[in-house]
Amino acid sequence: MDLRQLTDDLAVAPQIEPEDIRRLADAGYTTVIANRPDSELEPSHHSRRMAELAAQAGIAFHYVPIMPGQLGPEQVQALRDIVENAEGKVLAYCRSGTRSTMAWALGQAGRRPTRDIMQAAASAGYDLSDLIPR
Repeated sequence: MDLRQLTDDLAVAPQIEPEDIRRLADAGYTTVIANRPDSELEPSHHSRRMAELAAQAGIAFHYVPIMPGQLGPEQVQALRDIVENAEGKVLAYCRSGTRSTMAWALGQAGRRPTRDIMQAAASAGYDLSDLIPR
């Protein structure tokens, strides 16, 4: 599992494995957000299966799919609301972590300085310079 911190309470990651859910719980994560659409995955990694595993581990699970190139305000707002209302550490994941990071960054626009958003993303390994105009 390749966790990349954006903030003290939010990490993003490339696709996680079903067995990672228990590891996340053991590491203190209380919430997982799946941004990868089920259509990109094998059934063993579909949101329904991951949600079952999360429930068994005592973790809140949210499915907020983001199709490549189709990140909209609904997904940005949903991710921001989930993170803001979570009690504890949150992990958001997709294929590479980029869509999750982009949704977080756009949700922070106007709330944090652009420089700080870009630095957090870069520190996690994501170049979001194309988003600066947004």
